Amino acid sequence: MLMPLAAIVVGLIILVWSADRFVDGASATARYAGMPPLLIGMVIVGFGTSAPEIVVSVIAAWQGNPGLALGNAYGSNIANIGVILAITALISPITVNSQVLRKELPILVLISLLSLGLVWNGMLSLLDAIILLLVFALYMFWSIKQGMKGGADSLSEDESEALDDNSMSAKQAWFWLVVGLVLLVASSRLLVWGAVDIAQAFGVSDLIIGLTIVAIGTSLPELASSIVAIRKNQHDLAIGNVIGSNLFNTLAVVGLAGVIHPMAVPSEVISRDFTMMIGFTLSLFVLGYGFKGRPGRITRLGGGLLLLSYVGYTLWLAQSVLSTAS
Repeated sequence: MLMPLAAIVVGLIILVWSADRFVDGASATARYAGMPPLLIGMVIVGFGTSAPEIVVSVIAAWQGNPGLALGNAYGSNIANIGVILAITALISPITVNSQVLRKELPILVLISLLSLGLVWNGMLSLLDAIILLLVFALYMFWSIKQGMKGGADSLSEDESEALDDNSMSAKQAWFWLVVGLVLLVASSRLLVWGAVDIAQAFGVSDLIIGLTIVAIGTSLPELASSIVAIRKNQHDLAIGNVIGSNLFNTLAVVGLAGVIHPMAVPSEVISRDFTMMIGFTLSLFVLGYGFKGRPGRITRLGGGLLLLSYVGYTLWLAQSVLSTAS
């Protein structure tokens, strides 16, 4: 039992550290390649902060643990809003000024509803997974188009400031890009092994482990980057990390896992986990979009309510585990 626990702890520590190095290396490499800051923020950072979820879910699906892959993706989406964004707003209220993010928020809602529609029949088939990846390709095309436009946008300004703080040379950027990716894969394999072993030992489904321990762990890079961003008054970057990560998780992470291992989707995932994910996503839209020409704003009260909702969801999960065990 000690070995799997150690594997989870060590795996998570290396995962978080290597994800941070990978994002820094990827962002610096992209800047040396001449990419506009907005494009780096929307594509490179969006992919980088979701890299832990992608690698963990792909490895889990490849090893025949689709529940862990699915739980990690949806659980991370829930944790990104209910924990990461909530804690960030409690530290400092978040104001959303970026017009790009105002466009992404309704897209996130629609994609979440599309994902729900695809698994409503209790299956994530190969066709469903391919549809998700095709929509992801369209989203990437739109993101690149938006990023290449440049222009004045607060998200672009925040990303430019963040890149200025990254003083890596070109060689260092390539080094950390490669090393970060290698460590991401290695730590993810360690984490998946420990999580599956713990689940089997306690008789808990790998879905529950994915929704809780693994989801929180793979979301820690978003928490770190959002807290750093909000302390530097880069509000749009803080919320952009969460929106981008959730879009990547819903489309790319679930899509790749489904292509590797088409899977049955338990009814409780639809009635419980999707309910929470859609609820959190709609809450983010209402709080972050802004209406009547006013910028969106997530206050400390809003952050506190989001965090309390996540605590309630966690208790819901615990109750379902206890009822199953009895």
